[in-house]
Amino acid sequence: MTELAEAMRLLQAQARPVELAGMARLRIAGAGRLGLSVPAMRTIARQLGRDHPLALALWGTGIADARIVAGYIADPARMNGRTMDAWARGFDAWDVCDQVCGSAFLTAPAAWAKVQAWSMREPEFVRRAAFALLATLAVHDRTSPDARFAAALHWIEAAADDERNFVRKAVNWALRNIGKRNLALNAQAIAAARRLRARGTKSARWISADALRELTGLPVQARLQRAATA
Repeated sequence: MTELAEAMRLLQAQARPVELAGMARLRIAGAGRLGLSVPAMRTIARQLGRDHPLALALWGTGIADARIVAGYIADPARMNGRTMDAWARGFDAWDVCDQVCGSAFLTAPAAWAKVQAWSMREPEFVRRAAFALLATLAVHDRTSPDARFAAALHWIEAAADDERNFVRKAVNWALRNIGKRNLALNAQAIAAARRLRARGTKSARWISADALRELTGLPVQARLQRAATA
């Protein structure tokens, strides 16, 4: 049995067709979807281990569940810009987008370059990928300086008028996560959110209100103050 066939056997063994209707209502779609839970996909990925050629083969099946597992087992160091672009163009559901951005793309050499490039692209899930990846970098990238995240606020503001639900939610996610890194970035993210509020478009106002609610709230402010004095 080939590695791809064995991987597909593992996926099909955990299929949950009864869940597909409910997933579709949450816009978790995609042709041939098997209905696996995220814990089941992570378990399968651990069984398969890091295997970049197999990840490419799983991506090639076009099945959403297989593509999420592909992100888990791909080698980020081998994710070049061309492959990242091809995968981003293939996103057709928010869960595939977000899971792959948080796994295969997160530490890829081209991650930051793709955030900037995709933030200006028109396809809905490519643009979402820009901000899902930025939101994830804001949590996990401990080496980039504050200046890099502060500069990314420009990309957030540039995309904030996009009314598409999956774009604006990712833009908001990225803004909030940058603002939760430390006090300095919190102040800059709050300033960006206030500029969006003044802009007046429906999407920008929603992003602003939601971000300000969290970033100025006591839980975030108290945590950042404690971190600053630790």
